[in-house]
Amino acid sequence: MTLEELVPCDSSKMRAVSEAVERVLVAAQRQDRLTVGVYESAKLMNVDPDSVVLCVLATDEEDEGDIALQIHFTLIQAFCCDNDIHILRVSGMQRLATILGEPEPGAESRDLHCLLVTNPHTDAWKSQGLAEVASYCAESRDKNQWVPYVCLQER
Repeated sequence: MTLEELVPCDSSKMRAVSEAVERVLVAAQRQDRLTVGVYESAKLMNVDPDSVVLCVLATDEEDEGDIALQIHFTLIQAFCCDNDIHILRVSGMQRLATILGEPEPGAESRDLHCLLVTNPHTDAWKSQGLAEVASYCAESRDKNQWVPYVCLQER
């Protein structure tokens, strides 16, 4: 049984959190607070982990067999847990590409498997969506689901 089978994608809570995740990612990208890619994310977390407020790990079913990616995810998850960084797994790579304005399939695209949202060391950037996502992550941890899951759905 997969995580996707345990957590229904069509619940109203899941839709609300999914929409909040999308708002956070779009706002972070506009404000140049989004790091995209597994290697780029690892570099940033090594240099300035205190600036990271959210880590999004994205996969679809076809990525489940990618052992190297799963190892990267395991290491990133461990680092996030050690540094009190909210972490979230999402499915829906196509939707993720759409909301981040990625080129059409076949064109050169970025590695969207790992996304980091950073926050300045000031209180200048407040986000209701980020508060919603952080609350969902905290609720999930309280239920012993250490890496919460959200399904991004095409609209």
